[in-house]
Amino acid sequence: MYKLIAIDLDGTLLNSYGQISEKNKKTIEKAQKQNIEIVLSSGRSTNSVKNLANEIGGNHFVICGNGSLIYDLQKEEIIYDKFIEKKKALQIIEICEKNSIYYNVYTENMVIAKNLSNNVLFYHQENANKPENKKTKINLVDDIYSYVKDLKNENILKFTISDTSNIIFNSIIKKLREIKNIDVLDVAHMSRKLIKSGTEEVLLEYFYTEITSKNVDKWNAINWLIKELDIKQEEVMAIGDNINDKLMIENAGIGIAMGNSAPYIKNMADRVVEDNNNDGVATAIEFALS
Repeated sequence: MYKLIAIDLDGTLLNSYGQISEKNKKTIEKAQKQNIEIVLSSGRSTNSVKNLANEIGGNHFVICGNGSLIYDLQKEEIIYDKFIEKKKALQIIEICEKNSIYYNVYTENMVIAKNLSNNVLFYHQENANKPENKKTKINLVDDIYSYVKDLKNENILKFTISDTSNIIFNSIIKKLREIKNIDVLDVAHMSRKLIKSGTEEVLLEYFYTEITSKNVDKWNAINWLIKELDIKQEEVMAIGDNINDKLMIENAGIGIAMGNSAPYIKNMADRVVEDNNNDGVATAIEFALS
């Protein structure tokens, strides 16, 4: 019997429009009634993950920033954290600025960006269908370096770096890897998301990577949490679709890959379910309950 199910958001629980299907919601509710911990495990900022947890009736823990923190929804406090030091954050920003590449800074409460592009454009579109108190906060600023330098009482979870050109993208990755005590996620394929423009669908495609503090990973956060909850590793199910889900899929008692996952993620998983537009999460949970 599985006691904890860790679920990624983008590309997993959320469909291509950033929505949670009713079937997924009902299946999650069914699992919660059997006292299974449902833990959303995402690269998103804390407020964004908390809002989505509220949507599915999540009432205990969420993992944010790819494992940068664990938030206790009942106590309304952070119980585990590994933030990026401001000094390191400023180094990352300097490299991005010098090389004119698009980047975002994720804090607990917001995403900081210069303009609406790539993942931030997707969040902006997603916000259009949500009430004000459930929107992902996007803070557009002209001078990110100065803004972050002056930040007070706001912890930095991660960076997202992206570009539509693979050549430019790979060039910046090499430079970022020279910074000590950070982890640069090795992403090998393009991100693909859909947004609506009037009656038309627009496909967003871009290469991206994510930067966190050293040894930050969703599985490290899950492993810390299950020890606190006295749950065994084999009692954990992990569901994901991307490279930032790799370790939790490999290390959980059972690792589930979505049908839309890259081939190398599918190959390391114990099971592959339908894609994120066809309730793959519900299928995985039903298997856990069987």
